[in-house]
Amino acid sequence: MDARNSFDSDVIVVGAGLAGLVAAAEAADAGRRVIVVDQEGEQSLGGQAFWSLGGLFLVDSPEQRRMGVRDSRELAGQDWAGSAQFDRPEDHWPRRWAEAYLDFAAGEKRAWLHGLGVRFFPVVSWAERGDGRADGHGNSVPRFHVTWGTGPGVLEPFVRRVLDHADAGRVRLLFRHRVDELLTEGGAVVGVRCAVLEPTTARRGAATSRAVTGDVELRASAVVVASGGIGGNHELVRRMWPARLGTPPSTMVAGVPAHVDGRMLGIAAEAGGRMINGDRMWHYVEGLRNWDPVWENHGIRILPGPSSVWLDATGRRLPPPYFPGFDTLGTLKHLRGTGYDYSWFVLTQRIVEKEFALSGSEQNPDLTGKDVRLLLGRVRGGAPGPVDAFLRHGEDFVVAPALGELVEGMNRVGEPGLLTEAGLRAVLEARDREVENPFGKDAQVMFLRGHRRYRGDRLIRVAAPHRILDPAAGPLIAVRLNILTRKTLGGLETDLSGRCLAAPDASGVGRPVPGLFAAGEAAGFGGGGLMGYNALEGTFLGGCLFSGRVAGRAAAMG
Repeated sequence: MDARNSFDSDVIVVGAGLAGLVAAAEAADAGRRVIVVDQEGEQSLGGQAFWSLGGLFLVDSPEQRRMGVRDSRELAGQDWAGSAQFDRPEDHWPRRWAEAYLDFAAGEKRAWLHGLGVRFFPVVSWAERGDGRADGHGNSVPRFHVTWGTGPGVLEPFVRRVLDHADAGRVRLLFRHRVDELLTEGGAVVGVRCAVLEPTTARRGAATSRAVTGDVELRASAVVVASGGIGGNHELVRRMWPARLGTPPSTMVAGVPAHVDGRMLGIAAEAGGRMINGDRMWHYVEGLRNWDPVWENHGIRILPGPSSVWLDATGRRLPPPYFPGFDTLGTLKHLRGTGYDYSWFVLTQRIVEKEFALSGSEQNPDLTGKDVRLLLGRVRGGAPGPVDAFLRHGEDFVVAPALGELVEGMNRVGEPGLLTEAGLRAVLEARDREVENPFGKDAQVMFLRGHRRYRGDRLIRVAAPHRILDPAAGPLIAVRLNILTRKTLGGLETDLSGRCLAAPDASGVGRPVPGLFAAGEAAGFGGGGLMGYNALEGTFLGGCLFSGRVAGRAAAMG
């Protein structure tokens, strides 16, 4: 290899997403020379975080208190334990990371971000409302803090810090460099071997060429793997799919671009790192086919309020607690038992105007652009602009003035002949009778009434309970829901310094692999899976921030 193609540095960071940028900024802040490599072009700086809504999990925040929410580290710990359900010997480090992350979320996380210029939308959202058990899965209170500026707003201070370091010569950004091997000497990781890919002008998120124009070795005393998960590789998702969730879907939509392919997990394992909890993953059941896609098979997630009636493909109403926004993986498991890869929301125009939001920075131009005037449109009536565009153009939507026409449309969009007007009318009329009194036995309606006692839900998130078949609330709307791939919950096992651990030796201890660190989704957001089996939401970006900070500081220490 030409010696001119070999660069020396203190730290190499693999991946220019949020976790990688945080790690690079922290290492450079400590005076270390840093190289950041990424297989995509510079237009994709920031990775998946750019496309996110920017939600962050915080505990006992000023925003919560202003909204009348009483939260605590103890309550958050109870919710985390009930959701994670740690039950394996491999969960030693995930448990410790979970405790450390909860301390961070209830402690310095907000102040640290605030000091970097990050601000939050004043209404705290309530994600993953849970399975109905006090000690079970879900958030007992609202904790989902949407960043003012969404995902780009979370990224901005770290992009700025890294670019400032690059201008000062402390950071070198090498785009279109795909890591194919971790270099090892004497059991220690000492660098990376990269294929140099041809330049690209493809827009952010779009698939890029894999044509190789050269190769390069880069050497450093520490390598931080922050390359993301497997959500863009559906073949790998199906191969890792756990039996506890049923059979893998034959049809899914992609919630992340194709470059989220999981390659580095295997490469890190070849260098001695240990991948654990690979069967733990997080996929949504409210996916839409994007009518204006950025990448192939591009899916967008509905962020649903709790009022829509959820039906399986044959028109059977889902049982409690499988209501919109309550228990993602519980609902996924139930739906995989139906034999179909899709399900339905049935709702009204009144519900869509109050409750429907779409995940993603590009689907929320008011929050992303910090446009107060546009934001005020959310409380003036009518569906938000991006939602209205899906109503008009989305292939998963059916809008009709009467139930018969709605069923006809649902049978056109879904498998023909599965639904009947009489069957759907019986389901909806049974539910509608339960809203005639301020009390009743329908669990979903009871939840609606209870959740509207939270000021944020009442203001912008939960419609007043009403009859679905009330003509005054119409037209009727049906939405076909697809399974959408998203996150890897397992990952490379790391200690509390972000050091990758090898498989246990004869004494049962996994030793650190010298020179190898991991952060973000590649590390299961810390430890190899700090969320266990379930996420509480707002924890993906937060896990990238926390684990990236830990790994960057530790790598800088050598």
